[in-house]
This record gives sequence, C-alpha cells and structure tokens, in this order.
Amino acid sequence: MSQSRLASCIPLPLDNKALSNVVEKAKDWALMHGVGMRDKAHFSKDTIQIAPFVLLPSPFPRTEFTKAVDLQPVLNELMHKVSHDDEFLEKTLQNALEVDDFTAKLYNIWIKVREEGITQPISLGMLRSDIMLESRCPHTENQCAKHTPYCSWKQVEINSIASGFGHLGPVSREIQSYILRQLGHGELIKNMPENRALSGLCSGIIEAYDMFGVPSAVVLFVVEEVSYNICDQRFHEFEISEKRPDIMIYRKTLNEIHEEAELNDKKQLVIEGRPVAVVYYRSGYEPAQYPSQKEWDARLRVERSSAIKCPSIHYQLAGTKKVQQALAAPGALERFVAEGELRARVRDIFTGLYSLDFDDSGERAVEMAIADAERFVLKPQREGGGNNLYGADVKEALLRMRHSRERAAYILMERILPPLISGYVVRPNAAVPPSLCDLVSELGIFGVIIGSKEKIYSNRQVGHMLRTKLADANEGGVAAGLGALDSPYLLDL
Repeated sequence: MSQSRLASCIPLPLDNKALSNVVEKAKDWALMHGVGMRDKAHFSKDTIQIAPFVLLPSPFPRTEFTKAVDLQPVLNELMHKVSHDDEFLEKTLQNALEVDDFTAKLYNIWIKVREEGITQPISLGMLRSDIMLESRCPHTENQCAKHTPYCSWKQVEINSIASGFGHLGPVSREIQSYILRQLGHGELIKNMPENRALSGLCSGIIEAYDMFGVPSAVVLFVVEEVSYNICDQRFHEFEISEKRPDIMIYRKTLNEIHEEAELNDKKQLVIEGRPVAVVYYRSGYEPAQYPSQKEWDARLRVERSSAIKCPSIHYQLAGTKKVQQALAAPGALERFVAEGELRARVRDIFTGLYSLDFDDSGERAVEMAIADAERFVLKPQREGGGNNLYGADVKEALLRMRHSRERAAYILMERILPPLISGYVVRPNAAVPPSLCDLVSELGIFGVIIGSKEKIYSNRQVGHMLRTKLADANEGGVAAGLGALDSPYLLDL
C-alpha cells in the first residue's frame, strides 16, 4: 500500500475521554437521523442499528473534487450514447455472453424487446462514477513535480444501478458536522461541500414521472426480497412524497411484480388498476444468486411496458465491466466523445483495463497478471462490490481459468493505490473508544440523465458520496460491514 498520506482535518489522536464522549453522542445522533441499517445477524423489521461511519470527514483535494463534479455530465452523456449503440454493445459483450449467464439473460431480454419494437424510448439514468486518488505517478520514479501525496484520480467504475448512498451520502456530512461542532471545530464545516444527492436523484424520478404524463400513474420501486439498507432506501420514498404528495409509490419485489402486474392493451404496466410511470430498480442482483424464472419473466414484462425504466435493459448492459474495459481501449472514445479537450479529460481518468478474451491481447493480459498479480484486480461483469479478486487470488484464478472460456467473463484492472488517511471508524457493537487506524477513500459522483436515442432532455450532476475502508481491506461495501460512511473535507494543496 502507498505510504503517501493526506493530513487529517484536525490533529489526531484525540484524547480518550473526549473521543468516548463524542462517539456516544454521535451514535445516538445517527440512530435518530437515519444513519442506520438492519442487522443481518439478527434481522428484524422493527429495529435498526447504526451504519458504520467515519468520525471525522476525510481529506480530499479541492481541485480534484471539482474536476470530478464538472466531468460527471460528460460521463452521463457517454453512458447514454453507449447504451443506445447496439453495434458497440453487441460486439463488446459477445464473448462474455458465452460464459456469464446473468449478462446473457439481460442481453436476451434486450434482443427480444428490440425485435418487438421499443415501447418506451425514454430512459432515466441515475449514475454514479466511483473514483479514487492515485498516489503513483507514471511520469517519474517517485511523485509528480508538485510533490503532493497523490498524482491524479482514476475511475474505479461507473454504475447504472447507483442510487445507494443517496440519503447516506448527505447525512454523512450532517453527522460529521455535528461531531466537528462538538469537538470545538465548527469553523471547519465550510470545507465540507454541500451534498444534495437525495433531492437531486429524486428530482430525476419526479421529472421522468411528469414526462410520462398520466396523473393517475404510480412510481414502482423494485426491491430485494429482504432489504437491509432500509434507511437509504426509504428516504428516497420519503423525499418524493414530501416534494410531490400526489405521486403514489409502490414497493415490490420481482416476484410480486410477476404475480400482481400485467400489461394492458396500451402496453402500460398496471398494478392495482393504476399504470406505472417509472420503474426504479433499487439494487442489482447478487452474482451467485440468479433470480428465478418468474423474476426474469417479470423483468421482461417491465421492459416491454411503456414505463420509463431506471435503468432500462440497455443501460444495465452499458454498466457491465466489459463495456467499461472496452471504452478504455485505444480508439473507443472517438466513437462517443468529440475530439479535443473533453475526450482527453475522459481518457485521462481511465486506469489500465484489459480484456481477457482468447486473442493476443487477452493472452498478454493473462501473462502480465500472473507475473505480477499484486498490480491488478480481477473483476466480474456485474456491478457492485464483494466479488473482485486481488493479489494472490488473481494469479490463482487466472491459472485455473487460463484455458477456460470462463475467463472472458472477467476483466483485468490495474490496482489503484490511494494515499492513506488517519481516522476513527465507529461501528455497531464495537468497543468505545475506537482505535485510530489507516484508511483509504473512494468518492462517488452522482448524475441524472433523461433521454431517448435521438434527444437528451436533462443531464446534470446531483451530488456525491464518500465511502472509506481500512487501508488493508480489499472490498469496501458498507452493507457488507467492510466500509464506512464518510464525506470529503476539501484541501487546497
């Protein structure tokens, strides 16, 4: 791990008595303001526990934060164009379809609705571009000439099922602002950027609802059979209801949609006698737990309907890792981004991404990763963390899959080494006071885009989130208990 380090917003460590006192206050604040989730070990719909959070906001360079915010509408448009480029998607995914059953099923739905004729040409994209600072510099043996603890930032991935942290991102700023005031550093809050991710994401759903233009219509949230991240999910519903009390929101699983929803002769998806204006998928599917055939049938029924989908099937295909790897290949961006500074800015955020197809470039990538596995991450097709392979596991997997078509379901990505941060992580049922530890952060920038193949009606950046984990942890999912909620403290370096 990189030894470069970003300075904390206040001197650390804190006095144990002051630390214990502020942690207890912060935990109560968290429970009373929706910084929580259901306990997987002792699940109950009647109780929540605090979600893990970082006590103090983590440092992030102001210039890089601004660049990421400014670039998000460009990335929104890039994803929109990719999702509507049938030829590019077909060519890019063809090898993965042979070995990745989940992507193949999505693809088959896409082909079927295209052959039948697209009923609803408008898509709602709620995207999140996840980035990390890179401490290594490709231009010199050590650091850049400016001698900062980082060189640049690189994109980890871009997600098309991406509204997670819409509530938890903004509320992370609120709890850390409370903590800074309790510690006597309220003047530092001005360096924490405003975060309106919840209202921004919900405004996209409301705008799509109004475009549908049927006053009696409803918004349908598609949810998991069991929802642990309930606070983050419900606050989207609460926000829409507060802004627009006239909009009714239904919350259904795919199995419930299969049993309760039908298509009428106008191709409207109808539930309880009311047409559905917007279908909003709250989460993806866990890779190892493919839905039942009923759930796939429900997904096809939704896709055939006139509802505006978030994401539509082609947007979800555009969010696969294989597509992101293909976009980083030489000459790919020219197809979607106009020549000039804008294209250069997008290309600059890509880290090394390599195909593992059975061709010369794929063989070179396999050899490279086996020879120096610590440099790389092996990623499967789908969105979401918890399924990537690192270090020795990369070598072991590639040796096992070297002559198997299975390897085409993965991409190889160069590992990003961010600067270290010192901080305290507050977790449920953990000892108080927490220990000071080394952390690393991942910034996510939210975007909303609404449009058809021919026209983009709306495109904007709407907020951010910061997710932080122990420096020696590979994965960083908060729901999985590995990461923690956080917010950026902007530094002028």
